[in-house]
Amino acid sequence: MEIHQNKMSDGVLILSIAGDLDAGSSIEMDRVISEALKNKHYRLLIDCKMLNYISSAGLGVFISHKENVEEQDGSFVFYHMNEKVYNVFELLGLHNIFSIVSNEHDARKLLPYEKN
Repeated sequence: MEIHQNKMSDGVLILSIAGDLDAGSSIEMDRVISEALKNKHYRLLIDCKMLNYISSAGLGVFISHKENVEEQDGSFVFYHMNEKVYNVFELLGLHNIFSIVSNEHDARKLLPYEKN
């Protein structure tokens, strides 16, 4: 798995994930998100265009950080998700607790405004 970070001028952090997010790679994903939160990036867009697979361990990373992100008036918004990955979210009911849209433009509309 590879994670590319793009810090936007409006304070949004885009995390683009490529490959498989499984038990082995979830440790790195957790480290990246923890570092983002430490640096006060709470408005997170997750680009899943190149994400081939996500396991329960990979999902657990986002679940474990969700409350902390929302306490800071932030949000995770997932986009460009393929059907296989979406089906995992849907099977576990996570499509009801995470925002999932088709593209970055729609994802940005769902992010809360940055706190001043």
